[in-house]
Amino acid sequence: MTSINHLSSFDFEMMAQALRLAARGQKTCMPNPAVGCVVVKNGRVLGEGWHELAGEDHAEINALKSIGKLSHGATAYVTLEPCSYHGRTPPCVDALVVAGIARVVYGMTDPNPKVSGSGLSKLEKAGILVEGPLLELQAQQLNRGYIKRHKCNQPWVTIKLAMSLDGRTAMGDGESKWITGFHARQDVQRLRAKHCAIITGIGTVLQDNPSLTVRYEEIDRSDGLPNEKRDSSRELSLKQPLRVVVDSKLNTPVDAKILSTTGSVLIASTLISDALGSSKAEIVRVPGNDERVDLSELLKILAERECNNVLVEAGPKLAGAFLQAGLADELVVYVAPKLLGNMARPLFHLPFIHMNQQVELDIIDIGQVGGDLRITARPIKNSAI
Repeated sequence: MTSINHLSSFDFEMMAQALRLAARGQKTCMPNPAVGCVVVKNGRVLGEGWHELAGEDHAEINALKSIGKLSHGATAYVTLEPCSYHGRTPPCVDALVVAGIARVVYGMTDPNPKVSGSGLSKLEKAGILVEGPLLELQAQQLNRGYIKRHKCNQPWVTIKLAMSLDGRTAMGDGESKWITGFHARQDVQRLRAKHCAIITGIGTVLQDNPSLTVRYEEIDRSDGLPNEKRDSSRELSLKQPLRVVVDSKLNTPVDAKILSTTGSVLIASTLISDALGSSKAEIVRVPGNDERVDLSELLKILAERECNNVLVEAGPKLAGAFLQAGLADELVVYVAPKLLGNMARPLFHLPFIHMNQQVELDIIDIGQVGGDLRITARPIKNSAI
C-alpha cells in the first residue's frame, strides 16, 4: 500500500464524508461493520453509499449503483477495506474492478481473517492504486465492537446508567421512574439501537419488569435509520437487539414483559431446566463460580453469536460485577439535576476497602441532553481502542 503522506486535504475531506455515511448504518447493519463509500472523479462526487442492512448491498455497491460507466478512472474512498469473499453478497473488490475504479483510498484494514489484507491485495493485483489507511483511528472507533469481536472473541461492552447528582439510581424501595427526563430517555433508545444485545440481571427483571426493546418511533429518521426512501413498515421491521437476562437460578417469571415483546431473549444460567415451560426464551448454561454466571464466558458466547456491541442495563450488583471483572469498555452515565438522599441506592455495588482498589476513568465526552448531563467514560486499564 502507498504512503499517505502526499494525500491532499480533499482526500481527507472525502474520507471524512465516507465516515459520516458509515455512521448512518450503525443501527441497522449489525452484525456487519458500518462502512461508507464516496466515489469521486475530477474533483466531483459521483456517488455515495453506506451499508444499510445486513444481507443487502455493501457501501461500495450502493455508491456505484447509479454511476454506470462514469466510474471508470474514478477514486473510491472506503472506510473499511473492501471485502474479498462471497458471503451473503458478492465481493466488493470484484465490483470495484469491474466498475473501472482506478484508485481506492481506505480508512482501515478489516480485522476479519476472511479479509484482513486480501481485499487490498486483490485490488493492487488488478492494477488499482491503493492508498491508506486514512483517518484510521476514526474508522476504528466507528467499528470498535466489530474489531474487538474479531481480535479478542468478545464484544465491546458499554454500561449504561442513570443517576441523580448525588450518585443514586433508585430510592431505597427500588422506585426509579423517572430519574432522568424525556430527552435522556429518548437518547437511550438511540443508544440501544446501536447494540447487538442488551444485558440485564434477574433483579432488574423482578423489580422493574422492563421490555428493553428499542422504541424506534422515538428515533428520528435523520438520526441514522434507513433513509427517507424506505417505507415505515420496513423501518418497524428492524431487528430488535437480543435481550440477555443473567439469571443463575432461573427465577425469571413466565409472564415477565421481556418474554412477551418483539425480539429474541436469552437467559444465561448456571442451570439447565424447562422451568420456563413454553416461553420463547432460549436458556443457555454458562459456567460459573459460587452459583454465579461467569460474565467473561457469557461475553464469549455472545461474540460467537456475532454480537459486536453489548449494552449492560442493570442494577448496581451486575454493573459492578462487570466493572470489577475488567469487562467494561465504556460507561455512559446520564446525570439528572436531582438529589435522592443517602437512603437511595448507589450507582455500583463495589465493596472496596482501600484506595488502591479504585477504578480510574478517562472521560471521553460530556454533553447535555435536555435538562440532564450525559458523561461518557472509559476505565483506563480496559480501553481497547
